[in-house]
Amino acid sequence: MNLTIHYSRIFPVLFLLAFSIPAQLMAATPQTRADGVTVIHLDEYNGYFAAKETLASLKAGKYEFVITNQAGKLVGFQIQDLNTKTNLDMFPLEPGETRISQVTIGKDGVRFRCPINPTPWYELDVIK
Repeated sequence: MNLTIHYSRIFPVLFLLAFSIPAQLMAATPQTRADGVTVIHLDEYNGYFAAKETLASLKAGKYEFVITNQAGKLVGFQIQDLNTKTNLDMFPLEPGETRISQVTIGKDGVRFRCPINPTPWYELDVIK
């Protein structure tokens, strides 16, 4: 039994597979609108949030979090200043509902969670 591997035949296939990864599997860069507000989309599931844009490299500034309830039950959204733990916004979301939270992220960052459906705090530091 001869199992000769022809790398010249495999490499092009691997190359094509590497570059055909669907875009939805890779987090997008948050977009900043002309008014200076950066938009981040969050889907809330049972016990966790999924971000459509990367949450790394956030800077202090104005943000709009667009939260969609994908949990199929009542959930909530709570966002706080990371340092002072002061609530910046908090509201419930019905199944399938989308709501927007506009907040200003200071030099320390923010943290968010669902106060209804047990989720851990998601802490977002800003670039110093």
